[in-house]
Amino acid sequence: MIRLAKLPEITQIVSITKACATFMQSQGIYQWNEHYPSEAAFLRDVDRQELYVLLETERIIGAVVVSTQMDTEYLPIRWLTPSINNYYIHRLCVHPDVQGRGHARRLMDFAENMAKTNKAASVRLDTFSQNKRNQRFYETRGYQKLGDIYFPKQSQDPFHCYELVL
Repeated sequence: MIRLAKLPEITQIVSITKACATFMQSQGIYQWNEHYPSEAAFLRDVDRQELYVLLETERIIGAVVVSTQMDTEYLPIRWLTPSINNYYIHRLCVHPDVQGRGHARRLMDFAENMAKTNKAASVRLDTFSQNKRNQRFYETRGYQKLGDIYFPKQSQDPFHCYELVL
């Protein structure tokens, strides 16, 4: 089941992102660190009602932010659609213990269906340039790579921006 996250669940969600960061780092992917994703970001996501959790037998195993607000870091990108009615995916995570079972696909299906239901022009996101697995995942779903942005507190390497026209 996927539903809106609740404030008391932030600690569990941060724990999942820390496990994901550790797992990625063990594979040489330094996408997430002590600065990102932060508890403050998740608190803001809950306040905006943009953070969703994936539950399996009443246990949170993943999360995703589905937003209609574009971050300023995305301004330099030449998007395929006008920046009027778009959805943005952030902080998609699935606990490493249950990865590879289609959970990320379920979260993305949920987010994309929400965007379609609300007649969005597209879904936009970014993923780390060194995370080839994520890039294949999004490209297989039909996302097009458009350009790079940088998050200096996360990495000296760029993040690729993707868009799926609906």
